[in-house]
Amino acid sequence: MNTAINLKFAKRLRELRKKCGYTQEKLAELSGVDYKHIQLLESKNPPAAKLNTVEKIAKAFKVEPFKLLKF
Repeated sequence: MNTAINLKFAKRLRELRKKCGYTQEKLAELSGVDYKHIQLLESKNPPAAKLNTVEKIAKAFKVEPFKLLKF
């Protein structure tokens, strides 16, 4: 099931990653989230992100988790 919030998170994640100059591989390395999962989260049909995944990605960006969810 694809919801608007999943698409908003995908867009936000991609924007932050590019702003920081990270590749998907680099973000995966920094966050400890599998590279394929990062790809899925940024895809056109993204799954819902689990809270622990959001937290790991936020740490990689050195921001609080709520900043990732601020669309």
